[in-house]
Amino acid sequence: MASPILPGSGLGSGLDIGSIVKALVDSDKAAKQTQIDKQTKTNTLKISGVGSLKSALTAFQTALTNLGSTTNPAFAGFTATSGTTSILTATSDNTAVAGTYNVVVNNLATSSKVASAAFAGGAASAIPSGTLKISQNGTVYDVAIPANATLQSTRDAINSAQGANGISANIVTDSTGASRLVISSNKTGAGSDLKVSGIPGLVIDGTQPMGTNPAAGASGAVDGIAKDASLTIDGLAVTSKSNTVTGAISGLTLNLASVSPGTPPAAATVTVASNTSGLQTSIQSFVDSYNTLMNTINSLTKATADSEGRLTVSAAFTGDSMPRALISDIRSVLTAPGAGGPLAVLSQIGVMTNEKTGNLAFDSTAFNKAMSTNGMSGQVKQLFSGTDTTNGLLARMGKAITPYLQTGGLLDQRNTNLQIVGKNLSTQQSALDLRVENMTKTLTAKYNAMDLLVGQMKATASNITSFFAALNAQKSSN
Repeated sequence: MASPILPGSGLGSGLDIGSIVKALVDSDKAAKQTQIDKQTKTNTLKISGVGSLKSALTAFQTALTNLGSTTNPAFAGFTATSGTTSILTATSDNTAVAGTYNVVVNNLATSSKVASAAFAGGAASAIPSGTLKISQNGTVYDVAIPANATLQSTRDAINSAQGANGISANIVTDSTGASRLVISSNKTGAGSDLKVSGIPGLVIDGTQPMGTNPAAGASGAVDGIAKDASLTIDGLAVTSKSNTVTGAISGLTLNLASVSPGTPPAAATVTVASNTSGLQTSIQSFVDSYNTLMNTINSLTKATADSEGRLTVSAAFTGDSMPRALISDIRSVLTAPGAGGPLAVLSQIGVMTNEKTGNLAFDSTAFNKAMSTNGMSGQVKQLFSGTDTTNGLLARMGKAITPYLQTGGLLDQRNTNLQIVGKNLSTQQSALDLRVENMTKTLTAKYNAMDLLVGQMKATASNITSFFAALNAQKSSN
């Protein structure tokens, strides 16, 4: 009796050719596929780890930059506050001294603004060609005026040529239609008056005021000539070329906003005090940022147990030397002496390293005790911000992580190498898939050929059996 033909079996042999081929192919594929899968999983984990570490370092770098801001300093040793901010505001540095100061602003520093004689033809008035010379503080600025120039094109030429020098021009037209060229400077203080020469009709002496009702042919300074700021500090007279007054009070910068009102004028009180609470907040912010970075690094390097608590599951950088080098670079900054002075290391203000976790801990009680020493607030600023742009703790910490974060740095290089590994694994997978496909085709063809041969042999055997059965039947009938 012929063998029954089962689902998926060969028509001739009755064997499950598909299952046989699959088993043989899977057996040949298994070792290489396992290797590729394992390496791909590890490589993907490392790529993700590089991204996580770079994000954590970028966040830490941003925190360092914000804490080290010069426009909004987080480690100002002193705070200077003005009792009347409409008159002036004040900022301090670490050389300031606690105290109060009464400041009266008599007048603000002004810049030079000059106007030409009036041109009846308005902005389209013709201007002779030549070289317009604008002088200020002994410096002469040349502006080329081409042929067929107008008052408007002359204005544009001045703005284009001298905008970078703080000189600008515009046109003011009165109710009669007559126009004047008005030239301004952003430099303030006595002696900064503008003088214009070189072009007929545009000669202006900025040391001479035009007055309140200038005649059409008059030219000169608008609203008076440039002058210095005048103020008194605790009754002592002070002048300044600008409205930003530095050096008058050691460690303080006064930003003048308006003249003191009243008769006699009311003083604005500036108070300078140690910035203890602000420094404590900033130090805590630094500690928190540091610990967040360390926690991320630890999570990327520490192996963990599986769900059954037995097998060890590696993290992205388990056993990798780069995170250890990074931690070493960062911690070396913490232990190195500061920019000089009695405050040299963080432990003096209550910042200690936890021996078990490696994180920082901030003892506010120890900090407040340290801050009771005179001048310590300025020393805290010096420790973190330094005496220049390179020797403060924040700057040195930023320098330590730069090789890892910078474009083309260590993390970028590591990511590039991992991407190459990923492409190689993808190539290996494609090659393995092609091998499996070809092997499947080859084995299927061979087993189908065998099945055909078995089917032919079975047919021959069946014919022989039928022949002899017929002979036996014929003999029996005889």
